[in-house]
Amino acid sequence: MTRAYAGWQADAVTATSQPPAVTPDVAPAVKPDVKPDVPVLTDGVVTLRAHSVEDADAIVEQSTDPDSLRWTTVPRPYGRDDALGWVEHNLAAWGEPGATRSWAIEWTDDTGASRYGGTIDLRPGAAPSVGELGFGLHPDARGRGLMSRAVRLVVGYAFANTVWGAPVGRVHWRAVVGNWGSRRAVWAAGFTFHGTVPGSHPDPEGGPQALDTWTGSITPGDPLTARTPWLAPTEIIGEQVRLRPWRPDDVDAIEPRDDPDNWMPARSILRRETFPAWLLTRQERMSEGTALDWCVADLGTDRALGSVTLFSRGGPIGDAAELGYQFFPSARGRGAAKEAARLAVAHALAPVAEGGLGVRRLVAETAADNEASNAVLRSVGFTSFGREHAVDRLPGGGWGDGLHWELLPPGATD
Repeated sequence: MTRAYAGWQADAVTATSQPPAVTPDVAPAVKPDVKPDVPVLTDGVVTLRAHSVEDADAIVEQSTDPDSLRWTTVPRPYGRDDALGWVEHNLAAWGEPGATRSWAIEWTDDTGASRYGGTIDLRPGAAPSVGELGFGLHPDARGRGLMSRAVRLVVGYAFANTVWGAPVGRVHWRAVVGNWGSRRAVWAAGFTFHGTVPGSHPDPEGGPQALDTWTGSITPGDPLTARTPWLAPTEIIGEQVRLRPWRPDDVDAIEPRDDPDNWMPARSILRRETFPAWLLTRQERMSEGTALDWCVADLGTDRALGSVTLFSRGGPIGDAAELGYQFFPSARGRGAAKEAARLAVAHALAPVAEGGLGVRRLVAETAADNEASNAVLRSVGFTSFGREHAVDRLPGGGWGDGLHWELLPPGATD
């Protein structure tokens, strides 16, 4: 589970509540300068060790960092006394049979100096055979792939040891939806994602609504490497349009649509009021390797004109993918859709070694009466190979046909 510690990272900040600071009427269980028997774990780049009072200032920096505050329930305000009490709590827990096991993350910076990089812990779950993961990085340690290394070390330790009196058979992770740094860290370490749990985490900012969380887990024997590709929409420049990642402010370019209902599934249509959810869904699909989505923008003004996507209906994109697109009314009739489709198709068919997807076959589906969309597909080399009769409900009543398209470049059947 992603927890709120004394410090977190955008590179891997997981959210949970922090143990309370030690108060004056509570006798310290372990002196801050006394280190219990904490196993040191290392892969040669990252070292996990016991927390120390020397970490206190860096812990405060991490705990007051904007990303840490955004994704975790770390106490506000947070000072050096909080950090010292938290270090003491972590050390004392190593002497308790059923308590959390926490490590400080140590790394070597560009000058060769060893530095505190953050915290990672393994917490008891629903049974002694289940653990929950939590972590966070100091801002200076982010963006270096350190947390995925730390996750592998802790997961390896959990599965190789009887941590709470029984062999650990599963380690869970949880993070607030939108915490892409945390998700990417466990993705790289081989976790399987199970979905989204609605309303399952308190708002770190104290808002009245509970936030949704992503959840995932890993079991012994699972490879400690990414199970699926994480696709990213790199910029592609054409003659009049560019394909680029979507931005939140692109919502201002979205125009009302008057297309017939049978031309496109309602859930896929770009609308201003649903744009944040629409974008999140596509970002999630890209992180699972099942889709690659671009904003099609005007080359001169960079204003969003519509969307083009490559996707798979049955798991990560492999040797086949489906093409989809939609454009705002003011962008039609100028060749933008045809150029965007051509650029996306070229990227799909390009070898992986050249930065493409290495797809062997492309397919598409359209409504038979959507001649503009059909013309786009013909312009980039698709041919129709099938017709389904009476599959789409027409706005005025009755049923319309659907067309199936494919594109197989030369050599695709060899």
